[in-house]
Amino acid sequence: MYPEPTPTAPAGRAVDLHHPTPLTPAAVIPAPVMPVQPGAVPAVASIALPDGRIVTGYAISAMQPEPLTAKPPVSRTAVNVALGGVGFLAVSGGLLLLTTFIAALTALITQLITLAAVIFGGWIAVQVFTANRHATGTTVNIRKAIFKRNHFHG
Repeated sequence: MYPEPTPTAPAGRAVDLHHPTPLTPAAVIPAPVMPVQPGAVPAVASIALPDGRIVTGYAISAMQPEPLTAKPPVSRTAVNVALGGVGFLAVSGGLLLLTTFIAALTALITQLITLAAVIFGGWIAVQVFTANRHATGTTVNIRKAIFKRNHFHG
């Protein structure tokens, strides 16, 4: 079935190179070929090989790409993103003022609480330290107190 290998190549052997020639010429298309289910039964193509054999098969027509539609110069998504950015910029000034207002209000409340604590603490201190100086009431000094059956005998 296979030819016997020859130890040395013959010097004068001519090489004939044959290319199969299709019966219908194929069109050269730079786009990728995509197989498509045919709508009808395609025509049968045959190719004659140099050794006399004939190869028969269906010719697959190349899929033509869809023509490009005119696209707008700027996409809708880009326009929406840009409009969202403009809206955010417009709101950012108000948000900055709002956060500044909240910070100032917090500082004011903190200062008022501190002032109230200082004033109230000072008032308490004055009450405690000046209670012994005023003799407006009756002072009773009990040195020897006797309690008998929950009764005070002085």
